[in-house]
Amino acid sequence: MSTQVEFTTEELLLTDPGLEPLVIDGVRCHGGFDEDGNYVSPRTRFRGPAIDAWEAQRVRQFGTPILDAPLDTWPESFPNVEQSKYLLRVGAPDTMISRLTRIGTVEGFGGMLRFLPIPDWQRCFVEDVQGTATAHIGTGLFEAHARDEAGHEDEAGHDRMWYVARDLAFDHPTTEDETAFMLERMGIPSPSSRPSPQAALEAARAARVLPDDIDLALEIVIRRMIGLLFIEISAFHSFRWAEAVLSDTDVVAGDGEAARIVSHIRADETPHVSYLRTALSEMRDRTWVGSSGARYEGAEMMPLVWDRALDESAVVRRADTLQMEMREIEHALDGRPDRDDVIEELLSLGTVRRLADGTLVDADDERHSGGDA
Repeated sequence: MSTQVEFTTEELLLTDPGLEPLVIDGVRCHGGFDEDGNYVSPRTRFRGPAIDAWEAQRVRQFGTPILDAPLDTWPESFPNVEQSKYLLRVGAPDTMISRLTRIGTVEGFGGMLRFLPIPDWQRCFVEDVQGTATAHIGTGLFEAHARDEAGHEDEAGHDRMWYVARDLAFDHPTTEDETAFMLERMGIPSPSSRPSPQAALEAARAARVLPDDIDLALEIVIRRMIGLLFIEISAFHSFRWAEAVLSDTDVVAGDGEAARIVSHIRADETPHVSYLRTALSEMRDRTWVGSSGARYEGAEMMPLVWDRALDESAVVRRADTLQMEMREIEHALDGRPDRDDVIEELLSLGTVRRLADGTLVDADDERHSGGDA
């Protein structure tokens, strides 16, 4: 029997029927529960089997390992579980409140996926792409991903689900105005301040790493997909952190319900990682074609984008995150006479250390060895 590898957009957006709705704190969230009480992610009735079929087909055709970046590529969350619980015990919950708010807000940006330029896939590659994950990116996969992150119609997505988890754990701690101010303080732009499409296109051209005759739209979408994949994989550190802290009823409210919400979000992210890895691996396995007719081995082209994105994710973004989180900690402790003592104790509970110039680094970062304060 042949395995189905062609799917309609409607099929890739279909949720299993007959699920008991997931309603938390009055918010209708996506997904639901089957007759055995198991959580079922949204839009996975065909999407899950489709991803499995595409990956099995890729392995049969090319026999190469799937592209991967192990979770340990990224260090643990900061503040970590013990540090976060310490801040809660000393009466400084604002750091965790702001972090949950930031995660939810960033998740909502996933809705922008549907606006990415989609190249003519077959013109980009020598080998046939029919019946692949790549061919379905613009016909369901990006749209399903966007709906998972930013919600759809009356169903909340991950953005609002993180807010619900925050509200349950901390008794609805923020107003809309407070949230806007918090995000501004953390350097997260409002939708109105995002660059224009033309400005974004010029920035993409300036950041090119592939040969000029390769379709710019292909490079843009690959760059975005790799960035998303790294965010999705590294986010599992955040899931572990959030579930561990939010399940501790000695330090947060909600009887563990907030942690259960996070576990549902974590389950929803699995198909995201899977389709991104499979589609990117399909592209790597193929021969790329430039507008000049020149041909390029995907195994040589993909690392040009992959390695740069990995460095930005694991190094540059990590440095920015450490500084941002410390600013939030200092903000939460502002005006307290024990501020310095609390921060000193906090740092003793993890692997992040502060250098003499105030820079925060991971203790195993060899580039900064010998620079302790």
